[in-house]
Amino acid sequence: MEWFWPEGFYTIIMVGVFALASFAFKQPIAVALAIAAIAGALVSGNGVPVDQLIEGSFGYLDTILIIFSAMIFMKTVQHIGLMESAAAWMIRRFRTLPFRLTMGITGLLMLPGMITGSSSAAVLTSGAIVTPALLKLGVSPVKAAAAIAMAAIYGMTAPPINIPAMIIGGGIDMPYVGFGIPLLICTVPLAIFTGMLLIFPSLKKSAKQGSGENDALDKELSRMSSAVLTPRLMLPFFVLIVLLGGERMFPEYAPSLGMPLSFLLAAASGLLTGRQWKPFEAATEAVQAALPVAGILVGVGMFIQIMTLTGVRGFFVVSALALPEWLLYVGIATSMPIFGAVSSFGSATVLGVPFLLALLGRNEIVVGSALSLIAGLGDLMPPTALAGLFAAQVVGVKNYFTVLKVCLLPALVTAIWGILIILGANLY
Repeated sequence: MEWFWPEGFYTIIMVGVFALASFAFKQPIAVALAIAAIAGALVSGNGVPVDQLIEGSFGYLDTILIIFSAMIFMKTVQHIGLMESAAAWMIRRFRTLPFRLTMGITGLLMLPGMITGSSSAAVLTSGAIVTPALLKLGVSPVKAAAAIAMAAIYGMTAPPINIPAMIIGGGIDMPYVGFGIPLLICTVPLAIFTGMLLIFPSLKKSAKQGSGENDALDKELSRMSSAVLTPRLMLPFFVLIVLLGGERMFPEYAPSLGMPLSFLLAAASGLLTGRQWKPFEAATEAVQAALPVAGILVGVGMFIQIMTLTGVRGFFVVSALALPEWLLYVGIATSMPIFGAVSSFGSATVLGVPFLLALLGRNEIVVGSALSLIAGLGDLMPPTALAGLFAAQVVGVKNYFTVLKVCLLPALVTAIWGILIILGANLY
């Protein structure tokens, strides 16, 4: 009967309007979230609270700045040729060592997501770079697309940047501090499992052919090696490691620059690598790539603000607390990925925060990390399926559902792993 309470009615209206705007009227996710927030305010008798909407839209300003600056850094690295050169060097170096090559390719696929917090950014940068070599190494297009999609999701979950974890933490005023090791525990074992499942068998078969019997691969590696991989070319990464790592390892001596400025300074060091590139063009591409994600976060902020104003947020918490413990875990493993079909950020907002509050008493950082991992699976779910659809397009697979079929086992293992981490949260 609790769904007939006013807050339950507001919940149905907000979620219904959001689904209607995004699915039926094909509105961008950010716009759909804003419309749903306004609808919730109207039906609750609050009119159109412009002040609340504006306050909510700035709720994730820090995260938005991190995304823009991180994307500028990644586009800089891409434009100077570092990503392609690193991939070519890795494949040449470990071509006859399939396990090491599998781990190296998986790590490279994850890297942009780790830095930007966006799975689609990982697919469209390192995914697009590695795809030709993967196919020439004998990995089937469907498995290549699945491996890229899963690695991108693990990358967006891994440290240092995890936007769903930031959203969930922000919902209970928990700072994004101390998440590094829990997020590594969440992602590294899964990345190894998925790489071994989808990439390793083909690389092992290719390694048996010998290093000189794949002319197509040799030509592709020669094309990718447009820049020589030297310490000077790697300067942006060195600068980033010093700026971010120094602040954490030596807080008494290193200045606290903040992530956005650290990313921008590291990107600016790309001017000293000796490579000719167009900084303005790289920055423009970065802003264009980051705008959709930033827009979603603005919409998410409005949505949360109105949820709080109308009592919907508290209603979700009370409903989650009323569930039997076993049903709560089933709900986490199923509802978060399904709701993430619209947006993994939206899933973290609407469901992640109430689930975390329902699990108070366990280590909140570990629980938040696991919830962000499960929410990330939403990037596989149609109709949006940002990571999956982009991966299929990059590889050239026309039917996305063939990719989704291959992703089902890694996704199931991911959900189970997330629940196990929650169950053992207090062991950390």
